[in-house]
Amino acid sequence: MAYDADVIVIGAGIAGLVATAELVDAGRKVILLDQEPEQSIGGQAHWSFGGLFFVDSPEQRRMRIKDSRELALQDWLGTAGFDRDEDRRPREWAEAYVDFASGEKRAWLHVQGVRFFPVVGWAERGGYDATGHGNSVPRFHITWGTGPGIVAPFERRVREGVARGLVELRFRHRVTGLSSSAGALDTVSGEVLEASDAERGTASSREVAGAFEFRAQAVIVTSGGIGGNHDLVRAQWPERLGTPPEKMLSGVPAHVDGLMLGIAERAGASHINRDRMWHYTEGIENWNPIWARHGIRILPGPSSLWLDARGKRLPVPLFPGFDTLGTLEHIMKSGYDYTWFVLDQKIIGKEFALSGSEQNPDLTGKSIRGVIGRARADVPGPVKAFMDRGVDFVVEKDLSALVRGMNALTKEPLIDEAELRREITARDREIKNPFTKDLQVTAIRGARNYLGDKLIRTAAPHRILDPKAGPLIAVRLNILTRKSLGGLETDLSSRVLTEGGEPLPGLYAAGEAAGFGGGGVHGYRSLEGTFLGGCLFSGRAAGRAAAKSVR
Repeated sequence: MAYDADVIVIGAGIAGLVATAELVDAGRKVILLDQEPEQSIGGQAHWSFGGLFFVDSPEQRRMRIKDSRELALQDWLGTAGFDRDEDRRPREWAEAYVDFASGEKRAWLHVQGVRFFPVVGWAERGGYDATGHGNSVPRFHITWGTGPGIVAPFERRVREGVARGLVELRFRHRVTGLSSSAGALDTVSGEVLEASDAERGTASSREVAGAFEFRAQAVIVTSGGIGGNHDLVRAQWPERLGTPPEKMLSGVPAHVDGLMLGIAERAGASHINRDRMWHYTEGIENWNPIWARHGIRILPGPSSLWLDARGKRLPVPLFPGFDTLGTLEHIMKSGYDYTWFVLDQKIIGKEFALSGSEQNPDLTGKSIRGVIGRARADVPGPVKAFMDRGVDFVVEKDLSALVRGMNALTKEPLIDEAELRREITARDREIKNPFTKDLQVTAIRGARNYLGDKLIRTAAPHRILDPKAGPLIAVRLNILTRKSLGGLETDLSSRVLTEGGEPLPGLYAAGEAAGFGGGGVHGYRSLEGTFLGGCLFSGRAAGRAAAKSVR
């Protein structure tokens, strides 16, 4: 029986594009399948902020940040907390990825025309000891052009492959089965969905118009994770994170459904660490949604007062931007699935950024004028739009009105004005001296020791109840689904393994479907900037390895 291609790639997100581009470079013939229409090429990478994790980069050195492979690996291992027998492969991938991030990663992207915003961000600061969770130094590099700026060079390389007759793009092809012959997985079958003109990210038709079956010497699964499938998220929700939230927003479209993971399992693949997942705690409903339950994540600076549903401050070190999953665990054991930021206009103007390419038109559009305008504005335009139109925002001149607005947004009026006033007043008293027992105030002052935070990300310490800093703002924060940290177990060549630990002949996996490498390169937690980069690294490995495997 003849082959239809050398390699079939399932999923046209960034990992699939990278794998296909590498196969094209090796002169291999590829069929690239995706269930969505062509206008959604690039998948979730298109919507991303384009943040990438680099170690000892030129941008870091210009910002006087001293980083090293050793420090980055210390942070990675302290964050991942690998503690299972099946963490052998993920740990191998972790060490290889830190080598990549401190080595050729930036140069490899630079050659393809990718550039970066000069100020390095400091995500997931941790707040524990030196060997615990978090980034010891800023490492979050924003792509100039955000997510689309990362997708573009790989899409270009794939389309060059189409022009050379090496790549067939088969959109609206939904895979339902993988099967083997002659001892290797070589057959991909499924349904052809009817044509759709649905805009990127919006729901497309699931009407079946036909069937397909293709054969190749190798198959690469790059189909993504489970974040759009809330039933599957709840089914895999770990006990250590408490009760699954009653209400969740979606950080990804509904077609990120995780169904391909089950198909690969039925074909013999080992799926590990499925209880490890990454969801954000600072989600707000998009006032202008693209997909169902569309949520946006606030990327906060350290100054907002973070309160639980009853108005109590979250415990140390659960400050904004410090420990995403530690905060999630605390919230989900509180009996409520939402929290609050309380702040003022001075803080929101300098410290709120919104995740996603569509929420950052200046960076996405590569507009220097737009970036300067953002820096000069009292409140950046996209943030101001949420203040004016977002259902989770309350903006008032005085605290009494703010509390009334907060209680009007919830099922029960849980915020007591007198208690909240006491909490904020106590915090404000700590601002009067350069020393304090309030560790959040210490963290704010520590952040401003970093030039990047002082310039654009951390407001000068001030009293929240100072009328000159107003108006007062409260933001209701929801749980926002995003990434599955587990996935198909792979070796360093991206070959999918069986439960016995042997390679499943013919099958490879990359991106979120492979836990960004190995079946869970992040372990329990992420350092941020490592999801997109994990897709790049594992996609490249899969493409290169599959290219070598075919005759």
